[in-house]
Amino acid sequence: MLTGAGWRSVAVLAACAVLGACAGPDAEVGLEEPGRFELFVLGIAQDGGVPHVGCVRACCEEARAGGRERYPASLAVHDRETGQTCLLEATPRIEPQLALLHELSGLAPRARHPVDAVLLTHAHIGHYLGLAQLGHEVASTEHTPVWVTPRFAEFLREHGPWSQLVEFGQIDLREVTADVPFEPLAGLSVRAIPVPHRDEFSDTVAFRIAGPRRTVLFVPDIDAWSDAPELLDELLEGVDVAYLDATFYDGSELPGRDLTQIRHPFVTDTMERLAAAARERPGRIRFIHLNHSNPLLVDEALRAALEARGFRVARRGERVGL
Repeated sequence: MLTGAGWRSVAVLAACAVLGACAGPDAEVGLEEPGRFELFVLGIAQDGGVPHVGCVRACCEEARAGGRERYPASLAVHDRETGQTCLLEATPRIEPQLALLHELSGLAPRARHPVDAVLLTHAHIGHYLGLAQLGHEVASTEHTPVWVTPRFAEFLREHGPWSQLVEFGQIDLREVTADVPFEPLAGLSVRAIPVPHRDEFSDTVAFRIAGPRRTVLFVPDIDAWSDAPELLDELLEGVDVAYLDATFYDGSELPGRDLTQIRHPFVTDTMERLAAAARERPGRIRFIHLNHSNPLLVDEALRAALEARGFRVARRGERVGL
């Protein structure tokens, strides 16, 4: 566990990162000394991560050659009083992400009980495929609570291999009601907020995570803001740090693809809509869920320009005291 001096050092790194002056793309950064709860970023990429299956462009070929990896978007919360942990999204890279959680929190891994709660936003592969690792063939966990919407719960109960996890008692489905707070960990209040997105197998929610000191918003997937013009302001109301969908920078990174079939807000559009808010509170708006083709993953000058406007790209390992 870091001492007060250690946390001050982490805060200094955070300030440097905002200015683009130091810290690599996956460096650990912080936001002041934590309270009872601390939130960690375990991954920042889109569902396929980096390198991305089937990509032969420089963004992934260079990552393969250099052994560089970006995990899919995921957060976690650690209760420093009880030692309990909560995972937001069970990605295909759940094992190294849980290892990172243990490293950041100082907790020892626990057999058959790697995490105390799991929250899932929707049923796209980068957000729930890791549940399979909790099953009979791998971790064989014991009654891990998994918080999902009623429609998502029905999908998991009725379709394999997820139904086997339910049948064998490896996960316990906890249904959340939209806009009604629940506590996956005692003292941590979470609200699921419905958001528009491709809903083939489940509906989609954002999570508003509130500790005693701060509130964090997690919106890894949402359709273009123009589809719900009032929603962005509603989501941000009363939020200290917002992790927002940044799948595509401006759309030019996917030539030949019909982006009307892959609807996400462009980073450029989000920055225009939130320019004043970012100037007033630099570092409040942080981008996450970046597609492997997103230039913000590799273009340091572009990222520095974004940060100069008061925005941030989320970094694996960063923490926020709740």
